[in-house]
Amino acid sequence: MTEPSAPVIPCDQAVRQLWEYVERAVNPVDHARIEDHLAICRQCCGEVEFIKHLRQLLASQTSDDVPPEALRHLDRFVEEL
Repeated sequence: MTEPSAPVIPCDQAVRQLWEYVERAVNPVDHARIEDHLAICRQCCGEVEFIKHLRQLLASQTSDDVPPEALRHLDRFVEEL
């Protein structure tokens, strides 16, 4: 007999963990649950792609290259996740 699978997590729960997911900082159970969610949610897949792109952009810049207003906007954006 197989174990019933856990229900797919809702978007708000997935979104709260996407940064950690992209950075491979979530535990294996949460990683699997996010993977299950991403398999059916195009919106959250878009969020993951945005996070990856943003991380690459920020990694290619020095802190002196990023205007202070952009950093403040990014901080607010991350807090809202």
